[in-house]
Amino acid sequence: MRNMRNTGRFFGSVALAVVASLAGGKHEQAIAADAQVSNVTPTELRAIAEEGYIYGLPLVMNYAIMNEYAVDPNSSQFKAPFNQIKNLARVFTYKDTAVVTANSDTPYSFLWLDLRAEPIVISVPAVSEDRYYSVMLADGHTYNYGYIGSRATGNKAGNYMIVGPDWTGEKPAGIDKVFQSLTPFSLAAFRTQLIDPADMPNVEKIQAQYKAEPLSAFLGQPVPVAAADPGFLPATTAGIKANFWTYLGAALEYVPEADEDKDIRKKLASIDIAPGKKFDIQSLSPELQQAMVEAMKAGDKKVDTYLASGMTDANGWQLGSLPGDRDHYNGDWVMRAATAKAGIYGNDAAEAVYPLGRLDVNGNTIDTSKHNYTLTFAAGQMPPVNAFWSVTMYYGKSQLMVENPINRYLVNTAMASQMKKNADGSLTIYIQKDSPGKDKEANWLPAPNDTAYLVMRLYWPKPATEALSVLPVGKGTWTPPGIVVAK
Repeated sequence: MRNMRNTGRFFGSVALAVVASLAGGKHEQAIAADAQVSNVTPTELRAIAEEGYIYGLPLVMNYAIMNEYAVDPNSSQFKAPFNQIKNLARVFTYKDTAVVTANSDTPYSFLWLDLRAEPIVISVPAVSEDRYYSVMLADGHTYNYGYIGSRATGNKAGNYMIVGPDWTGEKPAGIDKVFQSLTPFSLAAFRTQLIDPADMPNVEKIQAQYKAEPLSAFLGQPVPVAAADPGFLPATTAGIKANFWTYLGAALEYVPEADEDKDIRKKLASIDIAPGKKFDIQSLSPELQQAMVEAMKAGDKKVDTYLASGMTDANGWQLGSLPGDRDHYNGDWVMRAATAKAGIYGNDAAEAVYPLGRLDVNGNTIDTSKHNYTLTFAAGQMPPVNAFWSVTMYYGKSQLMVENPINRYLVNTAMASQMKKNADGSLTIYIQKDSPGKDKEANWLPAPNDTAYLVMRLYWPKPATEALSVLPVGKGTWTPPGIVVAK
């Protein structure tokens, strides 16, 4: 979703924020770090903290978003308590700030799952074959562990059971498939395609039929004993800057250790960052405090380097198969952190591919405060998808949508049919902060008075067996056209 606010503002300035926190007071609810941390040299601490920051970044982002969406009813981003679906009968706009690079194509329905007491059954209605929808399941690691929907299970009605890490048993009658989360708290993100603005009532009818209920209710059996109040440490995405290590300790409490986690979690425990512990950086010596600051800065730089060089360049767009399941990451913490930073809760490549655009075709940063740009799809070279495609505009620094006078945040398949074509059948999109003029405004994608960040979304991309395909990512027969400075 990627698709998820203030988190994005944190990335480029994490080191400055930590320095400020050192001068400005203690972390919320922090306690002194164990004396064992003082026995670590600055060099040793820097190495562990850098690795730990990269490992923990997605966990902390997810933990903070979960708090804002499902735990704190006073949060401006609150959606619904655990195990209750919240349908948004609208698309995301610049006012939605909890998730960076959110999409504005598919009205969302959110379901945060508490799987401790018993499984939850998600029921979906039959959806017409000409409409795309999906339900992405993501755990506390930010691994995508399953899909329901057009590509994965078809558009027929169905009942799907989501179980926690400790669940064992047989699939009950009436359940089409069982999905197992590696963590007791999990996210189900529903995406329902909006064809055009007038289509919203149809989307609402579908959303109203999405259902979530405990397995006991689905089977008509006695309700099991409720799980204890988890007592979550209050967390916000804005608070990540000053409370990263404490939030990480809180998040680890509900992320069971896996084989691939053991080494880094042992290292983190050696510096007193462990499940439920509230790390206090100010209890360290100035030298160790500085080592922690440098570690976070180095970790953030390593993630940025991966995003810049660990992907395939395609006419200035960056292509990579970033999101995925546990096997996909295989303990590659840099790739997982880069995925979260690029847009947390993104889809697997089979579900959607996300070309990322910060550079023009000549490799220069897209700065719409200085230049106007165009993006032109040649005739017969529109994005090859089974569902639909879009290009969404964001502020370059925050990765949030751009407030603009025509309330347009993207260009997509449906809109393209209403745009003016060039004489040769190609389609040009005007990317600039000011209107290109009434005669071209239908093709205008409003941009910020600053650097810009564009994300192309290709939903249910055509398979590699087709004549045109973006798959396999970075090696397909189709690549997005470059963004060029307007003449």
